[in-house]
Amino acid sequence: MLSPLASQRLIEVRQAFRLSAQVYRSFSTALNYHIDGPDNNPDLPWEFSEANKAKVKGILSHYPSNYKQSAVIPLLDLAHQQHGGWLPVSAMNAVAKVVGVAPIRVYEVATFYSMFNRSKVGKYHLLVCGTTPCMICGSREIEGALLKHLGVERNEVTKDGLFSVGEMECMGCCVNAPMIAVADYTNGSEGYTYNYYEDVTTQRVVEIVEMLRKGEKPPVGTQNPKRIMSGPEGGNTTLLSDPKPPPCRDLDAC
Repeated sequence: MLSPLASQRLIEVRQAFRLSAQVYRSFSTALNYHIDGPDNNPDLPWEFSEANKAKVKGILSHYPSNYKQSAVIPLLDLAHQQHGGWLPVSAMNAVAKVVGVAPIRVYEVATFYSMFNRSKVGKYHLLVCGTTPCMICGSREIEGALLKHLGVERNEVTKDGLFSVGEMECMGCCVNAPMIAVADYTNGSEGYTYNYYEDVTTQRVVEIVEMLRKGEKPPVGTQNPKRIMSGPEGGNTTLLSDPKPPPCRDLDAC
């Protein structure tokens, strides 16, 4: 039998595991909750702009009339751009009405994909890649430099409404880690851009922010002047000419 001290310790450990499990469950579902606020509630009117109504028709034309619900993602993306990079619940309701489904069907999509922001972001939404290659190359330091320079926490908008900082998993350019993406909502869906800035440093991301603040357009892609796109510093050292055909096969006879 366990001693009284060991029994008490076992009870404490079990309680700690229960508490941590509750905390993790609450964190895992926190992003799926919606709480009405003054700028995000179903009573606020929302509709596509006249220019975007034409785009809505074009999107719907890609699907059979009895499968309009298949257009949910591109329509949410269009609403996302129109509303400055985030989706209020009234915009999701408008999309549900367009495709003829219950609003919950649209909520399910919007809460599943992390690319859809459901709270306000800055006109420039700075996304730091947090996947392993970028992380081991300093992405946490990159994020820290951005947050410190802007004086915000993650997913918080600066007081002037210009910037917010978030995280995205794997932007697909691991060879140029670390990197950030900038979603530019300054011109709505008419001039929306989404650009990668690769091989960044803590100093360079601050410079990029200040260029954006001035309305300038930083050069996209690698920020390492010694590289061309994803090539190695100093240029290629292999594959400098066309490869030789395999000697075991007559390619011309094929």
